[in-house]
Amino acid sequence: MAAGSTLQKAIDIVTKATEEDRNKNYEEALRLYEHGVEYFLHAIKYEAQGDKAKDSIRAKCLQYLDRAEKLKAYLKKGKKKPVKDGGSSSKESKGSKNNGDSSDSDSDDPEKKKLQSKLEGAIVVEKPHVKWSDVAGLEGAKEALKEAVILPIKFPHLFTGKRIPWKGILLFGPPGTGKSYLAKAVATEANNSTFFSVSSSDLVSKWLGESEKLVKNLFEMARDHKPSIIFIDEVDSLCSSRSDNESESARRIKTEFLVQMQGVGSDNDGILVLGATNTPWILDSAIRRRFEKRIYIPLPEEHARLVMFKLHLGNTSHCLTEENIRTLANKTEGYSGADISIVVRDALMQPVRKVQSSTHFKKITGPSPVDKETIVNDLLVPCSPGDAGAIEMTWMEVPSDKLSVPPVTMSDMLKSLSSTKPTVNEEDMKKLDKFTEDFGQEG
Repeated sequence: MAAGSTLQKAIDIVTKATEEDRNKNYEEALRLYEHGVEYFLHAIKYEAQGDKAKDSIRAKCLQYLDRAEKLKAYLKKGKKKPVKDGGSSSKESKGSKNNGDSSDSDSDDPEKKKLQSKLEGAIVVEKPHVKWSDVAGLEGAKEALKEAVILPIKFPHLFTGKRIPWKGILLFGPPGTGKSYLAKAVATEANNSTFFSVSSSDLVSKWLGESEKLVKNLFEMARDHKPSIIFIDEVDSLCSSRSDNESESARRIKTEFLVQMQGVGSDNDGILVLGATNTPWILDSAIRRRFEKRIYIPLPEEHARLVMFKLHLGNTSHCLTEENIRTLANKTEGYSGADISIVVRDALMQPVRKVQSSTHFKKITGPSPVDKETIVNDLLVPCSPGDAGAIEMTWMEVPSDKLSVPPVTMSDMLKSLSSTKPTVNEEDMKKLDKFTEDFGQEG
């Protein structure tokens, strides 16, 4: 999405909300106010430039949230007369009981609003556009996630009685195998769910007692917006094993997580907690138990590696055969998906390097770099000095609309492969295999 478009969308939504508010369609107005505020907060995080602009948007958000709270209270009580915008009606001020109610809610609100506005940035408003088909392999993990996320929303009647969807799924495995990428696919495919993507920076505060309140508010927001998914990347940074020498605040965050995930009085229907980690063996045992399904995301097998090479090559011009790609998949045993991505990206740069280092170019006929539909006769392509028709020149002398980039070849791929080593070490693999044997299931 282009910069500024989120902000424009937010303005459009709240304009419609005020219109519905004027027309006394309070339920629709409330929904639009809340939706608009989500977009405003997304704009603050990713688009707004400068403190002045951000402060202005924040002030607007508070104004719309305040109106939304009043509408919510009115709808809850089912009164005949709505609360007037910007103040209470004269009838309300006469009733001492009503006054008591509003003062109660007002006394609770400011701190809760402040904490929830801190967490608003964790809501993923824009879908990442990663489909299940973009994830190579990992069929077991995809099935488990569909079972936990998609099916309960699409077919709620399937999950009645004792058949309940999973409440906690832990994705673990070596780095670069696609755990966070799977979470992006979940965010895209779970259309009707609110997706919260949180990290330790969202939940850890320097103020005493605020961190655990943030955890509590995160789960409260998830309950308000359900069905919802809370994705915690690198969950080990928040929920490692409790020990005697850890800080008091770290211990309290873990305790609050335990209570919220499966404590007495916690209603987590319609909420899935999705965790991802490279080091599952350092997780606290009580947290580990609350992730009911623990799915191992392994290094890709040969077939998955073959699919990855194809996905990363995409529609870039290359002259690799199916046999070449199969050879590459065979040679990359022990490489993670991220490693393969780096190999391909480096190989895609090889033709550019040829252009930079070439001292001779020759003329060819081919599709124009500017418009692929047009065939041009005098395109220039790098060549050896001994080639027929070689012209001595550097890339600086080639007109921009005349340069034809050579396709990626098998030798480019092999050159990049020889210079890119796998990033996963054997020691970590042994620990992961042991953890899978003890607590996990294959993805």
